[in-house]
Amino acid sequence: MTISPELLLSVAAHRLRAALPELSERLDLSTPRSLRAARAEITARGEAADGAVVVAVIGRFSLADWVRETCRFALRVPADRARPWRRALTRTVFLAGRPENLRERFAFDHLAPDGSAAWVGPGTDGTTAALRRLLKTFNGTRPLAPWPPTTVEVPAVATAGPDTGAHRPGKRDLYVATAGVTVSQALVQLNHLLVEAALDGLIGPGDLLTLRSVPRLTGMTVPFAALRVDADAHHPHKLQAYAGLTEEG
Repeated sequence: MTISPELLLSVAAHRLRAALPELSERLDLSTPRSLRAARAEITARGEAADGAVVVAVIGRFSLADWVRETCRFALRVPADRARPWRRALTRTVFLAGRPENLRERFAFDHLAPDGSAAWVGPGTDGTTAALRRLLKTFNGTRPLAPWPPTTVEVPAVATAGPDTGAHRPGKRDLYVATAGVTVSQALVQLNHLLVEAALDGLIGPGDLLTLRSVPRLTGMTVPFAALRVDADAHHPHKLQAYAGLTEEG
């Protein structure tokens, strides 16, 4: 697999068709421009938002810890709540706050053991309205700095989410593009990749994920099992691969 503009368009279009198959016949997804227009139409009509949203509260940010806990959270989401969240394109809002100080006022669906982050949802907008009014958007405007390869283990989950009983732990690489990408942008893009991979069974308990930073994924020939593709932040008429999860090693 070589990451090319054609592949990026194919991946992005497939994601929309899979989430909202009833729209695939009438939406033009043949170019980056038409894909962007289709997403704007979906958002404007509310067709991708079945009232499902996740709110993540970030207190202290460590990429490796956040990746591990994001996977743990996603693996705990029950199927009946995962379905509308997928139709909402795994919509997630990131807020800045100290989860430890909010536990008495809000019921979190998942709290990182060290208290660095917490998650609520998926649920309707109304269930998180008070929390979203209280806290500000997470402001990670600094550039995402490269890091040496770091391996994290996906934790076991105590409550039922996707059927992970038959999952056999494996090893995968998680490549993340850093050139021109901020921490906030990386959070958004990686979140979509990780939670959708977990919900689809690509990531499961016991897996070892090695986080690798690269300036860009374009041109790489690594065998990817999943790619996160979105509009280029600096060239909105183009698509960019923000992250890629390799085939099991």
